[in-house]
Amino acid sequence: MEIILKYYPSLSERQIEQFSMLKSLYEEWNAQINVISRKDMDDFYERHVLHSLAIGKYIQFSDDTQLLDVGTGGGFPGVPLAILFPNCQFTLVDSIGKKIKVVKEVVNALELTNVSALQTRAEELKGSYDFVVSRAVTQMKDFVPWVRKKFNKTQRNLIPNGILYLKGGDLSEELAYFPKAVITNISKYFEEPFFETKKIVYLPL
Repeated sequence: MEIILKYYPSLSERQIEQFSMLKSLYEEWNAQINVISRKDMDDFYERHVLHSLAIGKYIQFSDDTQLLDVGTGGGFPGVPLAILFPNCQFTLVDSIGKKIKVVKEVVNALELTNVSALQTRAEELKGSYDFVVSRAVTQMKDFVPWVRKKFNKTQRNLIPNGILYLKGGDLSEELAYFPKAVITNISKYFEEPFFETKKIVYLPL
């Protein structure tokens, strides 16, 4: 938990309480339904929570921003971002029911009123959003068609509505089709070695 406070020192008491609850909640549920690699649980706050919160360093979402987390798995990056931005609305979707069950249980335990979790595929989802967030679900050329028509026309943030994608490694080939994509190294925000190859890809749509 200290690593979260290192980079987000001005959290409210309620946010600190919610972030502090995360590891024990995920340990409890992970023992029943494997949504996080067992070896990653030792570095849970760094590799899952802080990694998700890199998006919060890239952009401070305005109040009432509508966000869709596609392929959320156990709730990343959506759940940590929902704690960080309590005045934004988050919809977390995954096609695998047992993962959404874990998300719903975690959300209920944290009393997060700004999150809804649905078992569905992104392309079947109704509704529109300001930003779509995701963590390395698939290649961008496959991902973009799923969400291309999911964006609000109205802009409420400092950057245009679009995709914020957490990925690692060399993305030059994958993003060759997307000249508007902006790549930011997460090591710009966080000094831990884990983040040296991790990136945020922003694609305005």
